[in-house]
Amino acid sequence: MTTILLQPAPPADQGGEALAEAVAGELGGRARPCAHAWRIETRAVPSPARLETLRGRHRCDLNLLPEGFDPAAVGLVISDMDSTLITIECIDEIADFTGLKPQVAAITEAAMRGEIDFETSLRRRVALLEGLPAEVLERVYEERLRLNPGAEVLVEGLRGRGIPFALVSGGFTVFTERLKARLGLDFTLANELEIAHGRLTGRVRGAIVGARAKAAFLEELCERLGIRHDQVIAMGDGANDLEMLARAGLGVAYRAKPALRARADVLIDHNGLDAVLAFLETC
Repeated sequence: MTTILLQPAPPADQGGEALAEAVAGELGGRARPCAHAWRIETRAVPSPARLETLRGRHRCDLNLLPEGFDPAAVGLVISDMDSTLITIECIDEIADFTGLKPQVAAITEAAMRGEIDFETSLRRRVALLEGLPAEVLERVYEERLRLNPGAEVLVEGLRGRGIPFALVSGGFTVFTERLKARLGLDFTLANELEIAHGRLTGRVRGAIVGARAKAAFLEELCERLGIRHDQVIAMGDGANDLEMLARAGLGVAYRAKPALRARADVLIDHNGLDAVLAFLETC
C-alpha cells in the first residue's frame, strides 16, 4: 500500500474530513486521521503531476513520503532561515535603509532561482551596504523580522520529541544568533558581516555560507550526533538549499522557488512550518 499525507489549508478543522474523503476517492483509497495530517492509503502510486493537480484543485498539501524514509528514526531537522523560518530576506530589508532594496532584492531573487552563483551574488549585495550604520541591523530584527506561521510550534514539537533543530543560513549571524537564543535552537551557522567603526564595511568575514557549506554543515552535524543522513529532515526555499536537501532523508520545499520544488521530496505550500510534524508521525 502507498501512504499519502494530506494537510488541508488552515483552518484545518473546517471541512478537513470531507476534503480527505474526496481526495481519497479520487485516488482510489481510504482516509484516516492522525494528529497533524490525514493519511490516505491507496494501492496505486500517483504521479507527481497527479499530486500537483490535486494540490491546486483542493488547496491542500499532499505528499508521498520517499521510500525508505523512517519517521521514527529522525534525529535532526535542519532549516534555512530567510523566507523559510522567517518571512523576510534580511539582506533586502537591510538594503532598504540605503534606498537600494529593489536592486538588492532583484539579485536575491535571481540567486534563489539559481540564475546567479550564490557566493558571487552575496558579495555583490553586501558590497552595496558599505557605510551603513551597524544599528540598522538591530532595527531590521526588531521592526521587520517575523517568524513564518508554525515556526514556534514546530520547534517546540521537536523539542518534545528530543529532536535537535539546526538553523543554517546564507544570511547573517546577527539574526541567526538572536533566533537561537529566542527559540532555544540547538545549532546555527551563517555569514558574519564585517563592521568597523560602527559601520558595515561591505564585506563578509571568512568563507561564504552558500550551498556547499549548508550541505557540509548537515554532514558535520550528522557526525556529531552519530546519525545517518537519511535520519535528517532538511527544509528550504531556494536554489542554495538544493545540496542540503539532496543529502537529507527528507527534503522539504517550503513555499519554494521552482528550482527547489522540482527536486524536493515533499512540498508545503498551504500550511505553516508546523506541518513538518506530520512527517514524524507513525500512526
